[in-house]
Amino acid sequence: MKKEAIRNAKTFEELLDNKYGKAGTSLRDEYESKANYFVISEMLKEARKDAHITQEQLADKIGTKKSYISRLENGKVDIQLSTLFKIFEIGLGRKILLTIV
Repeated sequence: MKKEAIRNAKTFEELLDNKYGKAGTSLRDEYESKANYFVISEMLKEARKDAHITQEQLADKIGTKKSYISRLENGKVDIQLSTLFKIFEIGLGRKILLTIV
């Protein structure tokens, strides 16, 4: 029944509802949290490549290790907001705008 509902979903929101439950449920919250980390890690990777610097060079600029940058880019570690700002603003020369809804 659940697989059929997933296959028959007409919108992305409906697909998420059918697969992970309605927004606010624990499974859906976990999915959305992981999705957000994925987006941040991809943005970081893309911004670093656009700046034409290696993970090691970025790590040196912000005073951390290449392995940490690698884990961030692969979504393997949580990131503190202060570290995110440091990476983008100091390491990559980019501005971050934070919107809370």
